Amino acid sequence: MVSEKIDLAQFLNQQYLCESLTVKEVMTLIDYTELVTFNKGDVIAEIGEVGEALYFVIEGEAALYAGDKTETQVGVIKAGELMGEMSFFDRNPRSVRAKALKDNTRLLKLTRAMYKRLRVEHPYIAVNLLEHAIVSLDHLFRQASQDISTFNSYLYAPGRK
Repeated sequence: MVSEKIDLAQFLNQQYLCESLTVKEVMTLIDYTELVTFNKGDVIAEIGEVGEALYFVIEGEAALYAGDKTETQVGVIKAGELMGEMSFFDRNPRSVRAKALKDNTRLLKLTRAMYKRLRVEHPYIAVNLLEHAIVSLDHLFRQASQDISTFNSYLYAPGRK
């Protein structure tokens, strides 16, 4: 367990989320999370649920799918990235389903209850987490904007009727 915590801390120290945290603060953040493992195809988060946890991908990948009967992959979350932050913070139902893309997909799970404790007990760490969530959402928005722009240029390109 101690060895696993040290491995997690070493991984997190290399990520944007923890770039301004001390090793001790990273270890504290880990204490507020739970390491969860999923196999390929396992549902991590379901459409329509309100996010009661957010996840930081440690190993493997997760795919985001839209649609109930016919799933359409709309994104991939890789190691080092945050997921589930939108529904977690706005408390609206999830608009996509998250599934593990690989066996042994490992995530750090931060529940709402533990996040509330973290905000009170370690506000500096919580602020770093919020900044990371903002950057993550910004990347998502920019990617969606680029996809829409590309789609529009294809549909409405000069010479197209």
